[in-house]
Order: sequence, then C-alpha cells, then structure tokens
Amino acid sequence: MGWVTGIAVYFVVWWTVLFAVLPWGSHAPEEPEPGMAAGAPAKPRIGLKFLVTTVVAAVVWLIIYLIVTSGLISFRT
Repeated sequence: MGWVTGIAVYFVVWWTVLFAVLPWGSHAPEEPEPGMAAGAPAKPRIGLKFLVTTVVAAVVWLIIYLIVTSGLISFRT
C-alpha cells in the first residue's frame, strides 16, 4: 500500500467512524432555548468525539494495513 492510498483509506475510515461516533452521548435538552432545533444535543462534545474518532480510525487503519501488507488477502488478480 502506497502512502497516497494509505491516506485515502484513512480518510474514508475516519469519516465512517465519525458518523458512528457522533450519536454517542447525545441527548436533547429537556427545555430547548428559543430558536434552537428540538433535536440539537445539549452538550455535543465534538472535540472529544473527534479525538475518539481519530484513535479508533487509526486502529482500524492499522488492521487494514496489516491485512493488505501481510498478503493474507490478495488484491492482485
């Protein structure tokens, strides 16, 4: 796996993991403020979610990298 392919795979994995992590711990406020969407989370904690996403995506990418470079699964015909 070349470095461009590795970055592209990490980018796709990161976005996929982000969409899995976003709902974690999200609760709508009991009494939303005027002008606030009813489903908007009270405390989104987006920084923590980005950090968790980065770590989980790195682990998933490492597993993908090891599978590709080990030859366990051949991507050549």
